[in-house]
Amino acid sequence: MSNQSFTHPIFIIGAGPIGLVAAAHLSQKGLPFSIMEAGAHIGTHIKKWSHVKMFSNWEYNIDPVAAAQLNENGWNRPAADVFPTGHDLLEYYLRPLATLPTIASNLYLQHQVVSISRQGIDKMTTADREQSPFEIIVQTPMGRRRFLAAAILDATGVWGQPNSMYSAGHPHDSLIERVMHTIPNFRQETDRYANQRLAIIGSGHSALTALMGAVALKKDYPETDIHWIIRKTDVVKAFGGEENDQLAERGQLGSMARTLVESGLVTVHTSFKVAETAPTNEGISLISADNRQLTVQEVIVLTGSRPDFSFLREIRMDVDSITESPRLLAPLIDPNLHSCGTVRPHGEAELRQPEKNFYIIGSKSYGRAPTFLLMTGYEQVRSIIAHLTGDVLNAKNIQLKLPETGVCKVSLPDISPSCC
Repeated sequence: MSNQSFTHPIFIIGAGPIGLVAAAHLSQKGLPFSIMEAGAHIGTHIKKWSHVKMFSNWEYNIDPVAAAQLNENGWNRPAADVFPTGHDLLEYYLRPLATLPTIASNLYLQHQVVSISRQGIDKMTTADREQSPFEIIVQTPMGRRRFLAAAILDATGVWGQPNSMYSAGHPHDSLIERVMHTIPNFRQETDRYANQRLAIIGSGHSALTALMGAVALKKDYPETDIHWIIRKTDVVKAFGGEENDQLAERGQLGSMARTLVESGLVTVHTSFKVAETAPTNEGISLISADNRQLTVQEVIVLTGSRPDFSFLREIRMDVDSITESPRLLAPLIDPNLHSCGTVRPHGEAELRQPEKNFYIIGSKSYGRAPTFLLMTGYEQVRSIIAHLTGDVLNAKNIQLKLPETGVCKVSLPDISPSCC
């Protein structure tokens, strides 16, 4: 596709890190675009974990094209070796990026996309499909509006669509008011968590981070009783690559969790697959599939998230039935096959959908799979936009080397170990 083919703008859905970087790349190419953000401000979801320090430093969180445009506007770039919090990511990178004139003039807040189709064509219709622009219905403060677009980049992420605490994936019940799906700010929520019996469910980096916060709370409030519930049979598998992780903070997180477990500050419940919950006079009883029970006052569920496809019902998608990621990307990230935290660099070819010029990018492209890094999304953006502008060679030339996690196991012979 050449630049002259864009009689309508490219629509970016979501003004988080990947969406804003996509805007920077399109701006650099001189292509028309619009960003639709459902929230009242950019980075809506990041504000909910603004107190959490990222395990990747600024070197891995800043896109070079975005940085170049920021530099032209007098940006004070953060030191590469500093590890930002969510607040830092917003204040020192994303907000300055969103206020660049070329981006700000095309950014629409409180514009929630409710449906996407081809203009006048539903999912069943093939005739003239690829020649028809996308038709987008958006809920705004002034009511619903209709827009036309030449291409769609869905960067809505997976935040706000948490996985269940139940191992079978069933929705939660009426105990939801006692359940938190984000990493608590324990320092500010002592009324809720201090001297309580807490259950932290999950074995990923978010769960490990919550463990650190809960143990810090316990130092000031010794009666705080911390229980770590994991589905894994061996807690050691949750510690990751530790000193072998090329992201030092990520590796240190696993090492610190090991220390906490060995010190007895945290009680670990392995192979605990939550099947049921029941209210008790003391709080919530968590019941495992093998009938073990644990009663706690508060539950922190950090078992990952899932994508929202509800507004894409009229889009033709090829989504893996297990990971809910694009089908060609799935073998690289499916934890049933591939336990490397590091994913082989990928771009437009792996993200291409049957619906021409429609792409799911960023953390949503990983579906239910974990371990997404911002730099992965930035490379997705670069490759896709190269393809949209007809630069096929650059679209295929993936320019990314990801830091390894220090753990890798490949269980199928047709997936090369070099992916790690």
